[in-house]
Amino acid sequence: MSTDRLDASAVVIAARRTPIATRGRALAAFTVEDLAVPVVRAVQDDAAALLGHAPTVADVVLGNCMGPGGNPARVAALGAGLGVAVPGLTVDRQCGSGLAAVIEAATAIRAGDARPRIAGGVESASTAPVRAVDGVAYDRAPFTPAGWHDPDMTRAAQDLAVHDDISRVRQDAYASRSTHRAASAVAAGRLAAELVPLTGGVAADEPPRSGIDRLLPRFTPLFAGGSLTAGNTCRVSDGAAAVLIVPGGPQHRGEAPGLAVRAYAVVGCDPALPGVGAAPAILEALDRAGLTLDGVAAFEIVEAFAAQTLAVLGRLGLSDDDARVCADGGALALGHPWGASGAVSVVRLFSRLVRRGAPAGTIGVAAASVGGGLGVAAVFEVVR
Repeated sequence: MSTDRLDASAVVIAARRTPIATRGRALAAFTVEDLAVPVVRAVQDDAAALLGHAPTVADVVLGNCMGPGGNPARVAALGAGLGVAVPGLTVDRQCGSGLAAVIEAATAIRAGDARPRIAGGVESASTAPVRAVDGVAYDRAPFTPAGWHDPDMTRAAQDLAVHDDISRVRQDAYASRSTHRAASAVAAGRLAAELVPLTGGVAADEPPRSGIDRLLPRFTPLFAGGSLTAGNTCRVSDGAAAVLIVPGGPQHRGEAPGLAVRAYAVVGCDPALPGVGAAPAILEALDRAGLTLDGVAAFEIVEAFAAQTLAVLGRLGLSDDDARVCADGGALALGHPWGASGAVSVVRLFSRLVRRGAPAGTIGVAAASVGGGLGVAAVFEVVR
C-alpha cells in the first residue's frame, strides 16, 4: 500500500450498531435519542480501548430521515457525554443518510482537519412524529418538484421490476438467500461483536423470518398483477449505527486496524426509477479509487427491495447470488431503519473485513439507492 493513499485518508477504527427490529415491536418505545446515544458512546469507548486514551471528538454526524428534528446528532453527542464543546450535524439523504454522514465526516478529515469524528445514522420509525399541513397528515415530503415523477419507493421498486423484467421467482429467491445468510450469521455468532445492548434487555436483532421458503409463495402481491410482496420487501425498522473515524497516514499506521475511506460518490439518476442509483454510484466511486468490481472482496448494498437490489446487480454485471454481496444477509432479512441503514452497511463491512482478519489492502464497498433518484457509495480498504 502506498503512503500517498493513506496520507489523504480517514480510517474507521470502531464500528457498532444497535439491534434492529421491525417498527412497533422490540424497539417501539425507544426514541431517536435512546437509540443513538448508546452507539455513539460505544464507539468512543471502543476507540479508547484500542488507542489507550479516549479520542477528542471534533463532531458527531448522524443521518436521520423521519425524526423529531432538533438536530439529533447534537442531542446524541450531549447524551453520550462527549461534552458541550462537541457540536453535531444531522444529515438527510433519505435511505442513504447514514452512509452520507460517514462520507461527510471522512471528507472533513481528508480535507485536513485531523480530528477524530463519530458518524452514523439513526431511525426510530416507531416514534417518528406525524407530519401535517393545515392539520392534514401526510406520509412523506415530495422527493421531486411538481410535474416530475415522484413514486414512493415501493411503487418505484414495482415499476423497476417491470422495467427490468425481474420476475417474482427471482425476487423471492433473492429474499430467501438473504434470509438464510442472515440466519447462518446469527447462528454462527458473526453479528454479536457489532451489537450494542439496549436498556430493557434488547440485545439481539429481531430474528430473520423462519420458514421463509414456505412463506414466500403465500404472500399476496402489494400491487394488483405485480411481483412485489411483503416477503421480498424489507421491513420498516428501528435502529442506529455509528463509527469512529480518525486521520490516516503514517501517524495512524500501527495504532489500530480499520477501514480507510479510499473514495466515494453521490450521484443522481431518474427519479422515476430511483432504485438503480447505487449502481452508478458504485462505479464512480471505484473509478475514483482506481479500482474495478473484480477487486472488491465485500459489497454491502442496502436491500430495500429484492427487485431493486437485483436491478443494481444487473447494471453492475454481478450475478443474483454473488457471494460477496451482503454475505451475512441484508435489510431484506434484518430490516431497514432508513436513516441508519447506510451506516449499518459500514458496520457490516467492518465486521466482515476488520473483525474477521482480512489482510491489509482488502477492498469493501457500501452503497445505497435513495428516493428521489440518488445513489451513494463509498470504497473502503483494510489497513493494519
